Amino acid sequence: MVKIEKIKLKIDGMHCGACANGIQMMLIYKNGVSTAEVSYEKTEGVVEYDPEKISIDEILKTVTSTSEYRATVCED
Repeated sequence: MVKIEKIKLKIDGMHCGACANGIQMMLIYKNGVSTAEVSYEKTEGVVEYDPEKISIDEILKTVTSTSEYRATVCED
């Protein structure tokens, strides 16, 4: 049985909606990520993922891979 988890990310460094779309696409194409929604206006993202296929650390590294963006997990 697949257990899908959800995390909320605070994402800094986005300059426009295209930045948010780019991050969202990078996340969606990662194995183990089922959905990703990134908002430039809210400077955040929500990711649903399978923890057996991808870790939170890998998700954060995906967002920060261009070194333009900084991402942290929201605790709320």
